[in-house]
Amino acid sequence: MGNHTRTAAPTARPSAPAPALSAQSAQSAQSAQSAQSALPPAALGRRLLRTAVVLVVLAALAWPVRAVVHRVIAEGFADSPLAGPAGFIADKGLLVIVAVAAVTAVWTFRRDRPALLRLLCGGVGVVLAYLTSEIVKMMVTENRPCAGGDVTTVLACPTGGDWSWPSNHSVIAAAIATACILALPWQRWFVATVCTLAGVEAFSRVAAGVHYAHDALSGLALGLVVVTLTVIVLVPVVRSLLESGRLPLTRK
Repeated sequence: MGNHTRTAAPTARPSAPAPALSAQSAQSAQSAQSAQSALPPAALGRRLLRTAVVLVVLAALAWPVRAVVHRVIAEGFADSPLAGPAGFIADKGLLVIVAVAAVTAVWTFRRDRPALLRLLCGGVGVVLAYLTSEIVKMMVTENRPCAGGDVTTVLACPTGGDWSWPSNHSVIAAAIATACILALPWQRWFVATVCTLAGVEAFSRVAAGVHYAHDALSGLALGLVVVTLTVIVLVPVVRSLLESGRLPLTRK
């Protein structure tokens, strides 16, 4: 038999492992993803601003008939069994909204640091909204609807110099609610709850007879706009400062 030369089958050379992502690149990607998650959804911001426009339009429509609307609502509540609850909510209702925000802050601190960042930036917006409201009040100096004393009201009319437009309670209620919404926009039951609380607080000020309807509607719009814009502008700035790791507001 002839000699047969056996050719060894070529052995497949193991492919070189894909280069591992450098630690610096991984950290940059993680930082970018974390920064993106810290921002509120753009669609939500636009929706909130559109809601503010609707509130402003309603306030403008309510202004020409402010006296009639005030008399109907204020006297209707003053002469009904709802006078007590309306007065209590108008006077103390903000405490409930503040308590909800406090619980939200604790929860986000434990579970969701980007949400906490949005909430804290929203808290700055709450302060700015209140200061803006006070400045507008001093510039406009609109008298309270109860100042004339010809309409029975649930609450006693504030003293002179405590102006009516816009409603500070409505501004603060909407501002805190907006901060909470921007912190946890995906929790629909939570969003519905804080929106309801803010709306009830604003309406209670009208029902108690210490504000016109356009005061409350304008206050809701002002609080909503100031906090939304503050969060949109402030979150990226604060986030860039936190990248140094000096403050532990991001998840490891």
